[in-house]
Amino acid sequence: MFRKMFNQHLYGVAVNWDDIPATEIRPGVRRKVYSTDEIMLAWHELSVGMTLNPHHHDDFDQLVLIHQGRCTYYVDGVGHEMGPGSMLLVPKGAEHYIEPIEGPCVNVDVFAPPRADFRDAAWLPDGP
Repeated sequence: MFRKMFNQHLYGVAVNWDDIPATEIRPGVRRKVYSTDEIMLAWHELSVGMTLNPHHHDDFDQLVLIHQGRCTYYVDGVGHEMGPGSMLLVPKGAEHYIEPIEGPCVNVDVFAPPRADFRDAAWLPDGP
């Protein structure tokens, strides 16, 4: 399997989220991905009323940061009210999902190691 080497393209390159194009994942969900070889940030803009997506990851924890808007973030059935600046660590294996209640809700997820299924979507200075 081909593995991109991100670090060599990113050293010394300052970037703003506004410079990274978003991809619509499904109605009400847009994503931007920035990744190094060791860590990944996934920016999600979520609309109130979007389809909820309960899921789990068996091989990594997920650190959640709410940047904008308000939401209820569910982990194993427990809802956590979150707003700008709120953080939550989702342990690997836990079922989780986000429900925006004031939007747009911008959620930035941190994955270490980077998620293999998001790597091809990661932004690079000369294109994804």
